[in-house]
Amino acid sequence: MTEREVSTGAEGRRAAPDETPGPPDEPRREDLLLRYVGAVASVSAKGAVASVSAKEAAARRPAATGPAPAEGADEAAAAGGEPEPLLVREVMDVPAPSVRADVPFMDIARSLTREHVGALPVVDAEDRVLGVVSESDLLAKAAVEATEHRPGPLGRLRERRLHDKARGETAEELMTTPAVTVYPGQTVAEAAWLVALSRLKRLPVTDHDGRLVGVVHRNALLNALIRDDDDIREEIESRILAKHFPAARRTVEVAVRNGVVDLSGRMAEADVPRLLAQIKDIDDVTEVIDHLGIDHRGIDHRGGA
Repeated sequence: MTEREVSTGAEGRRAAPDETPGPPDEPRREDLLLRYVGAVASVSAKGAVASVSAKEAAARRPAATGPAPAEGADEAAAAGGEPEPLLVREVMDVPAPSVRADVPFMDIARSLTREHVGALPVVDAEDRVLGVVSESDLLAKAAVEATEHRPGPLGRLRERRLHDKARGETAEELMTTPAVTVYPGQTVAEAAWLVALSRLKRLPVTDHDGRLVGVVHRNALLNALIRDDDDIREEIESRILAKHFPAARRTVEVAVRNGVVDLSGRMAEADVPRLLAQIKDIDDVTEVIDHLGIDHRGIDHRGGA
């Protein structure tokens, strides 16, 4: 994670108050998500194309016939470069349920109930995504058929369009188009940005020919982007302290609150800069506060004491 990503992540994390007296309502949750991923996506998107190309090139390389690399070699090789952003293909669900364009109204309703979802992609015979049909589209049709109200000549354009669409009988006639979709090779941050803007709970994932290959859920994107404080503390203690600074594992205390890491206790002076640098590189760490004392023959020499 670069310093800029840490900075933008910090802005999003600090947008939330320190304490929330209960679960936030849905609009507030979406607003916080929008503010967070809007900052992160601008950074992650720049490396997306290069990252996808590198992964595809690696997949085409022949398997190595020599001895396996030593344990930790991959970690060492990656230490000098930027971590690759998480991609949609790594968090999407497959297969993705859908309905054909010619499916009638009642069968759409049954499909939504069977899949326990509020919307489904509408596809043609080649599985290309044409649009999305939702419970709202079906409710609009049911409302129009249940009332005699008709928009007059001065009625709002949106109301007239809604009324005209609700007269449809098939998925293709009732669907909302164009569909908001993502590619498997796009970053999770980009997909989350689209979710926040469109206020959708699920996004169809398509290949570059528009064919449906999966679906990604809002919760999966959110969980991939924002880690809780316990996870961050566990990574510091088990991956960094235990493996790289074993002598300090029992002398350094780690506290994490809203992505801010507070270090206290004592450790060797030469190790402090390396420890701070490794913690700052952890995803979703927004700040590191150094309250460490120096462990040098039992004397704290920091600040000339």
